[in-house]
Amino acid sequence: MSSNNSKGHRPEDYGIPAHFQHWDGDQAEDSIGPFFFALQDGEIHTAFRVKPENCNAHRTLHGGISMMFADYTLCLAAIGGTHEGVVTVSCNSEFVGPAHEGDLVLGRGEVIRKGRSLVFARAVLEVEGEPILTASGVLKLVTRRS
Repeated sequence: MSSNNSKGHRPEDYGIPAHFQHWDGDQAEDSIGPFFFALQDGEIHTAFRVKPENCNAHRTLHGGISMMFADYTLCLAAIGGTHEGVVTVSCNSEFVGPAHEGDLVLGRGEVIRKGRSLVFARAVLEVEGEPILTASGVLKLVTRRS
């Protein structure tokens, strides 16, 4: 996992707390977010700021963007700050509240079980301490291509 900010994505530029860092390497995440992460006390925490282009016609965070951020959180939980590769096998999401333009969305990911090739994880996304989405996923550990 590369955590440098070579693309210029600094957390403070997006109103994200400075202890978060950007993970370079995913153009889709960068164009939607960018998304940020922090490893705190062995837990993955994620963050992103909702931009106008992330919103639907109701001016709330689009469900597909929420699911993409949940997937990011699940994947980072699965690799736990290592350089392992991972792909999503399944992801289930429940939408439990809205996020609006300008909101800071924070995620927490945890591993439920990790085997030799599969990781079972769950994530919660929140705005101001209120959950907006819960997710569970199965992720497969893979060898990264050079």
